[in-house]
Amino acid sequence: MSRLAKGRLPKQSEDFPSWYVEVVKQAGMAEHGLAKGTMIIKPHGYAVWEYIQRALDDRFKATGHANVYFPLFIPEKLLAREAEHVEGFAPELAVVTHGGGEVLEEPLVVRPTSEAIIWTTYGKWMQSYRDLPLLYNQWANVVRWEKRTRLFLRTTEFLWQEGHTAHATLDEAQEEVLRMLDVYREVAEDVCAVPVLAGRKTAAEKFAGADTTFTIEGLMRDGKALQCGTSHNLGQNFSKAYDVQFLNRDGEQEYAWGTSWGLSTRMVGGVIMTHGDDKGLRLPPAIAPVQVVVVPIYKSDDERSGILEVAGKMRDALAGNGVRVRLDDRDQHRPGFKFSEWELKGVPIRIEIGPRDVASDQVVCVDRVVGDKRQLATSEAIASMASLLDGVQRALYEQATAFREANTHEVSSYDDFTDGIEEQGGFWVGGWCGDPACEAKVTEDTKATIRLLPIEREDPGEACLVCGKPGLERATWGKAY
Repeated sequence: MSRLAKGRLPKQSEDFPSWYVEVVKQAGMAEHGLAKGTMIIKPHGYAVWEYIQRALDDRFKATGHANVYFPLFIPEKLLAREAEHVEGFAPELAVVTHGGGEVLEEPLVVRPTSEAIIWTTYGKWMQSYRDLPLLYNQWANVVRWEKRTRLFLRTTEFLWQEGHTAHATLDEAQEEVLRMLDVYREVAEDVCAVPVLAGRKTAAEKFAGADTTFTIEGLMRDGKALQCGTSHNLGQNFSKAYDVQFLNRDGEQEYAWGTSWGLSTRMVGGVIMTHGDDKGLRLPPAIAPVQVVVVPIYKSDDERSGILEVAGKMRDALAGNGVRVRLDDRDQHRPGFKFSEWELKGVPIRIEIGPRDVASDQVVCVDRVVGDKRQLATSEAIASMASLLDGVQRALYEQATAFREANTHEVSSYDDFTDGIEEQGGFWVGGWCGDPACEAKVTEDTKATIRLLPIEREDPGEACLVCGKPGLERATWGKAY
């Protein structure tokens, strides 16, 4: 009998990393590719990504952005023109030196991100302030040569979107950065049911080449933080590196102000680790490929035809109401196997229909989040399904929020902090003097980093938890993926 049939996932409490790997594989989300560090996204996993992608893309277009596509290959010398940027990515770059059986005259970098090629192009697209803003997004794959990989969370090649905008003023660029950060927050919370904290990165943690990086951070069920999306104010760094100027309103040449922002398939991993339990996935209905599964239960061929007829009508009625529904009419598997399989795959609602249900014109509805069974009249189940799915979506968000709140700690003692973050994980909030040396000491002692600072600087009203000097910032620390 297969591991799936027995439901043998490792327990989260005993071995969370192994639980994660097994649930990704057994639930049909993804598997390792043939090349080291690569990932094959399977249909169930890719469908989840498609719903996240659609939610983002709709919001991008609603805020005035259009999609474009730029080449995968970037001339190496082009990337090198922005010194901090190339230095930040140097260890992760994949460089093509041969093509067509010959040594290339100029090496090509496989894009780790697209600022270099996009800003070079933007220089051709703008002459005056009347051409601005440029509001573009790209759906693409990128390659970063990671040493340690994990499916969805960190792979050599991954899928994402990268927004790149150019503006006439710093204020317009900053407004764009925060607008897109809020789009990410909305998709994380309202669509993926993942509660996040929004804030600012330290200089040590910001994107290479940016003036300021903003982030949304979620807390996973093992107590580690996950950076779910970032939005960067690039200032004039890239426009100066690639000589992108425009004629401003005063008739003077000025370098454009830039932003970039990105969210990747890492978010799929975030959904898995935020909501999953020892039975497998628990998917928010907004992104679940199958929102409702109908499982017919019968013991004989005589029962089979009548029950399948009723189950088929149930499926058609739900589908007609816009529900993503599957009728599991496979004869080679028993109902118990099907229950376990769909629980593993995270389907929000299961409907069971047996002989007695058909006779009494009712069905049994099983909620994946709380596991309760409710007997409902068939018509009521159909009419109330949207409400039931909303309840699952809301319950997942509320449970994840409660978990985060229970694992967020105010701290002022360094010993309490170092002991606590080792034993409990979670977010730890306290004063920081702003000195990179204190930031580095924490990372050296605990492997934790400052996950975020408030978007607007706040006086913590307390001393730095590391050195005891007056605090300049209120920092949130945590161990992270």
